[in-house]
Amino acid sequence: MAVHLRLARAGRHKRPMYRLVAADSRRARDGRFIEILGIFDPLKETGIPELKQERVLSWLHQGAQPTVTVRTLLRRSGLWKQFEAEKAAQKGVPPKR
Repeated sequence: MAVHLRLARAGRHKRPMYRLVAADSRRARDGRFIEILGIFDPLKETGIPELKQERVLSWLHQGAQPTVTVRTLLRRSGLWKQFEAEKAAQKGVPPKR
């Protein structure tokens, strides 16, 4: 089973809100998911999602693949850089700057 980290739409008409979820890649966008990892409200001024950081990192270390949009949100929140640093530390390679 290939696990992807992706956005599932919630909210009402013209007021979108998205859940960041870990889901089987074969499931529908708003279909069944494994776990809710955070919430992203694009109408807020900050544009930074509210995430369960430990769980997101756990899924990434287990090999879950984020979509392009989720990877962008992880970069905004600083979590992607933390993941890459931890990954480089495990391999013994100095982190990128």
